[in-house]
Amino acid sequence: MNDQSPVPMLSASQLENNEGPVDNLSDNATMGELIAARFSRRGFLKGSLAVSAIAATVGPIALTLADDARAAGKSAFTFEEVEVGIDKTHHVANGYDADVLLRWGDGIFADSPEFDPLNQTPESQAKQFGYNNDYVGYVPIEGSSEHGLLVVNHEYTNDYLMFPGISKVVKDAKGVAKLETAPADQKRVDIEMAAHGGTVVEIKKTNGKWQVIKDGKLNRRITANTEMRLSGPVAHNDRLMTNVDPCGSVVFGTINNCAGGVTPWGTYVMAEENIHGYFRGKLPEGHKEAANYKRMGIPGGTYAWGKFHDRFDVSKDPNEANRFGWVVEIDVNDPKSIPKKRTALGRCKHEGAESIVAKDGRVVFYLGDDSQFEYIYKFVTRNKFNPDNRAANLDLLDEGTLYVARFDADGTIAWLPVVFGQGPLTEANGFANQADVLIETRRAGDLLGATKMDRPEDIGPNGVNGKVYVMLTNNKARDAANVNPANPRANNAFGHIIEIAEEDGNFAATKGKWEILLKCGDPSVAKVGASFSTETTKNGWFGMPDNCAVDADGRLWISTDGNSPEGTGRTDGIWAVDTEGAARGTSKLFFRVPAGAEMCGPLMLPDMATFMVAVQHPAEDGTDWKEFGRPSYYEDLSTRWPDFKDNMPVRPSVLAITKKGGGKIGV
Repeated sequence: MNDQSPVPMLSASQLENNEGPVDNLSDNATMGELIAARFSRRGFLKGSLAVSAIAATVGPIALTLADDARAAGKSAFTFEEVEVGIDKTHHVANGYDADVLLRWGDGIFADSPEFDPLNQTPESQAKQFGYNNDYVGYVPIEGSSEHGLLVVNHEYTNDYLMFPGISKVVKDAKGVAKLETAPADQKRVDIEMAAHGGTVVEIKKTNGKWQVIKDGKLNRRITANTEMRLSGPVAHNDRLMTNVDPCGSVVFGTINNCAGGVTPWGTYVMAEENIHGYFRGKLPEGHKEAANYKRMGIPGGTYAWGKFHDRFDVSKDPNEANRFGWVVEIDVNDPKSIPKKRTALGRCKHEGAESIVAKDGRVVFYLGDDSQFEYIYKFVTRNKFNPDNRAANLDLLDEGTLYVARFDADGTIAWLPVVFGQGPLTEANGFANQADVLIETRRAGDLLGATKMDRPEDIGPNGVNGKVYVMLTNNKARDAANVNPANPRANNAFGHIIEIAEEDGNFAATKGKWEILLKCGDPSVAKVGASFSTETTKNGWFGMPDNCAVDADGRLWISTDGNSPEGTGRTDGIWAVDTEGAARGTSKLFFRVPAGAEMCGPLMLPDMATFMVAVQHPAEDGTDWKEFGRPSYYEDLSTRWPDFKDNMPVRPSVLAITKKGGGKIGV
């Protein structure tokens, strides 16, 4: 999910491996001069208004009518917009409080040790809130919006921000300052492993402020060492059998948990994303997993875990990597329950696992594969959700159909079944059974002719208007010869958002229609080709959409990953985006992060009186913020948010946003 994370993006060779036939070349109409003149006339945006081609989804007459309608129309959001910028702290819209609820190292149990950054241990970290909080979910207790379980993913670790005395600044041959970090020892690796995974913690709102209940009986930490079960079609397959687990059914830990979801039956699902960076070594010559691992970028070699734990060295335990890249389900009602990796949902670099109940009672999960030129999926359960019997739903995710999306030039979408024996998914193409298809989900998508997308990330189904919103973060590797209607810009630096309308409003349908809701970036720079409403201000546009939340009113909120002082002149944040009526395409900035951070979450609680957001890796980099202008690391941080104490490092945190005096967020 994270452009700036220690887990690298796909290399050029890996991208080449992903490429297939070019889909749906298009030559969209242009209206560069018209939209540039409008932004200039209205005075909303400043910038270079060069005469340039902008791909359009409407003609100039429609745009003129839309301008007039927007002037009279109403936005679903009436808060006072935050000013873009960058500094050492966070900012929220006027009239709101943004209170830090949980920080890296905070205790989540009654016996958790106090956070001591100079004396960290794996044992203490396993009882404390983990690092780099990403997905945030909420499971109500007795239906309450003021008392429930907060579930949070911990995606990865930044060692140079976490540990003292391991990093220093050196100058390269050209005199450029670079950060150099000492190789990890086993203790540091084991702390990192304990900082991964997820947190389940009871929280309660008292006198208008949220508190962590440390003696909550359901509180739990999930780490990279937690025992889990492999379930579904791939369980017990010989490609998942390892030295430690010759049965292919028990795996320890979950890693790089990016987005996730809460199921209709109240379990917590975690998506394993960039798993490749945790593996090192070299497969034995001629090993049968060589092509499969190459397709996933394994081994990535970013982390040192394989030096101390053989299971992360593919030369010593070749099948271990096949046991990661899945969606994990946790029963939060039972703190002793064993999490399950639900293999029926496929294996890739999972982003997102949001779900919704279809008209016929089956449950649909929307899934992105977060790499350039990868695919969009959905999983439809075979059996129906039973709202009156929670226990009957606990294994729904073991049976169903996985689909991959093909976006056609006529504005339709086809969901193609990723099922052994159908189409090209046969023994002739190297698949012996459904387990093979799911282990190599990416290759199955290749053969089915799915549309290669610009980094599919979070996908949010909207139960109010029946639409589905797909976040596509960016793709600078797409050239002009490989654009298509669903990915219309070459060198797509700023990303876009697609809106899907499933046939007959049925989320389980295998057909539907799609259109582009937004092409992101600065609308005042004509060559960027952004398509925000002309009511969007200089603060309202954004780049790199990443996660999203749909609130109880069906309103769309977007968090971003990759905005920077150099790239967009702003930090990441939360933007509210109108999707309906005359204000459609209008965006407003609600919250922005401190220097170096990425915006994660977001989560609107059911009563819409609390908005949870996650600030990940604050103080990362530092060189692109001119005021700081140098590498940022433990001893010399661009910010010490949120504590602002000399004896405390920067700490990724979850914040609870509430309206002063109470009330609905955003209005």
